[in-house]
Amino acid sequence: MAKGNKGLTKAEEELMQHLWSLEKGYLKDILEAYPEPRPAYTTVATVIRVLVKKGFIAFNTHGKVHEYYPAVSKQVYFKKHLSTMVSNFFGGSMTRFASFFTTDKDLDLDELEQIKAMIEEEIEQRKDQ
Repeated sequence: MAKGNKGLTKAEEELMQHLWSLEKGYLKDILEAYPEPRPAYTTVATVIRVLVKKGFIAFNTHGKVHEYYPAVSKQVYFKKHLSTMVSNFFGGSMTRFASFFTTDKDLDLDELEQIKAMIEEEIEQRKDQ
């Protein structure tokens, strides 16, 4: 994924969420994506520098300014993050992870039916391959 496979802090992940939404942008664009009260310009610049060093953000130089873009897609990051969570909390078992949701009382019947439909659709697609 990124250099050293380091995870993201909460501040880094928040910045990445904005950059994934923007797809690319200058520091001022990223700063403007934050809701009020926005963090300081220097704070955002520091987080960007760290994310470039970690390999999550890349940039193109236009004159004296950098146009930043994600070097890691949201999907790739989420998959790695989810894999780590499943490993840490469910012993690496996707079955245990899925079971957690089936026993979660916060899910109503409609949500369980939607999950069931998604799983059945994926099973059918894989059978056709």
